[in-house]
Amino acid sequence: MTTYNFSAGPGVIPEEVVTQVKNEFEKNEHTQLSIMEISHRSETFQNIIFDAEQKLRELMAIPDEYAVVFLQGGGSLQFEMLPLNFATHQQNVALLDSGNFAAKAGEAIEALGKKLTVIDSTKQQHYQQLPSLPSDFNADDYDYLHIVTNNTIEGATFHQNNLPVTSGRLVADMSSNILAEPYDINTFDAVFAGGQKNLGPAGVTLAIVRKEWLDQQDITGVGPMMRYQNHIDKQSMFNTSPVFSIYVMDLVLNWVAQQGGVAEMHRRNLMKSQRLYDFIDQSDYFSAPVATEERSLTNIIFTTGDLQNDKAIAKQATQEGLFNLAGHRSVGGFRASLYNAQPIEAVDALISFLQKVEK
Repeated sequence: MTTYNFSAGPGVIPEEVVTQVKNEFEKNEHTQLSIMEISHRSETFQNIIFDAEQKLRELMAIPDEYAVVFLQGGGSLQFEMLPLNFATHQQNVALLDSGNFAAKAGEAIEALGKKLTVIDSTKQQHYQQLPSLPSDFNADDYDYLHIVTNNTIEGATFHQNNLPVTSGRLVADMSSNILAEPYDINTFDAVFAGGQKNLGPAGVTLAIVRKEWLDQQDITGVGPMMRYQNHIDKQSMFNTSPVFSIYVMDLVLNWVAQQGGVAEMHRRNLMKSQRLYDFIDQSDYFSAPVATEERSLTNIIFTTGDLQNDKAIAKQATQEGLFNLAGHRSVGGFRASLYNAQPIEAVDALISFLQKVEK
């Protein structure tokens, strides 16, 4: 039976990459060691991490004005590193509350003793549409504005053409749609993404930071591990790096490049998501609640309207080889994650299954 993984994270990894990892797992021909055993100080790993950074810079057109670092702790640690490093002048962070992970970032900001200002929230609308900046938003009152480009749980997305426009600093959590669609990196002052969705396995977190913004901060009292500059100065090896995760991420980045880069990923993701949305929109049984122009390309949220029925259908899907379709516990329904490595055949198989369920 052919199986497909629709998990929101850890997500699907390209089949070619999984095969390469399997072939190289036990012993590297040059070091005579497993990739799990090589030192983060070794020349082999330094070549891997250098290649990963360079490939990422090419794929995202990241200029030299930005530092790129590979960290640990997931996106959740970035919720704390960002305000510690950058909420140092106004001590006040603006937030567009578009979903669960935006709210969690807000909780972390407040826990650190910084002021949080929720500029707009769509919580009352069950996050089925995006919040927006009011016309009288004064960026000078805040150290930065925090957004989540793609809401993994709720399925609403700030695409490049509907990003909030601010004269101030903009920070973006891109964990679930980095490399899935094009963004102009120059729009942002900092971007971060957990690795376990579009970049590779869990364990590595990407951060892209505008260097001149770092230079303006006084971070007296911030511990050494929580300082971006320390990680930048040591080329992401301030402490023992997540070697295996970075190795796999490097393979994934090379796979993306070989496929045609972000533009090709975007084309495929548009095709995959539109095929599924078209089916759902034409269905009398399923519905997708997110506002059409704000729908995610990577996390498709839908439901029958009966949460118990949805659970039963998701369980049946598992039996037919369609794994991890159940929506997040806070939302229910279904969530089909169509990350870069998800083939169009997975969408076709899902639609065929849903058509049988309708009958």
